[in-house]
Amino acid sequence: MKLEVLTKAENREVQKDIITKIRDLITFKNLEPGDKLPSERMLAEKFGVSRSSLREAIQRLEFYGLLKSRPQSGTFIADIGPIAMKGMLKDILELETPDFKSLVETRILLELKTCRLAALRRTDEDLAQMKIALDAYAAKVENGEDAVQEDLLFHLSIAKASGNSTMNTFMLIITPEIITNFEKYHVCNVNRAALGIQEHNDIYEAIKKQDPKLAKEKMKVHFKMLYQYCYNIE
Repeated sequence: MKLEVLTKAENREVQKDIITKIRDLITFKNLEPGDKLPSERMLAEKFGVSRSSLREAIQRLEFYGLLKSRPQSGTFIADIGPIAMKGMLKDILELETPDFKSLVETRILLELKTCRLAALRRTDEDLAQMKIALDAYAAKVENGEDAVQEDLLFHLSIAKASGNSTMNTFMLIITPEIITNFEKYHVCNVNRAALGIQEHNDIYEAIKKQDPKLAKEKMKVHFKMLYQYCYNIE
């Protein structure tokens, strides 16, 4: 069996093609909310794609609330009217891969909220996880090693402590692209990374004190240079 290996660009095109075919199937069959789609095996054969690619497309439509998968039962059309369904599918197909600026803006907006919520809702276990990530970041920076992943793990621990599963999910979705782009644009130089140790600690202490206003202020300070850098990218 030949292993299917796709580039990111090729995979995006495959996903768009599958979603288009699912849209056409819904339209042609006049499927309504609650109706069941054919099995993954049948759809994969019908569309001429691998089951893994098909499953990825279905999961994407589930994420946007257009499909619902039920264990041992199959995949069903969500309770959404035909006009809304058509409009949302059109929007999904037109979505572009976010650029670095968009990712940074999204991350900043999310984290100003998550750090505030974390200060209000954090548990002792949340604090322990933050401290582990904070110490791991500091250790790598002090050893002159790349600490981008440890930096983002600290921020993910804050998102988890916010107690908001949706915000936490969004952070998990955009984190891989952020890691890639940080390395591409060389955002974190040695001086910036060293300063980040103190800034991380300030955020941690504000959350530990359960001071949401201070946590938000410290997060703004932490993101100031990144935000400015983002808008200097050509």
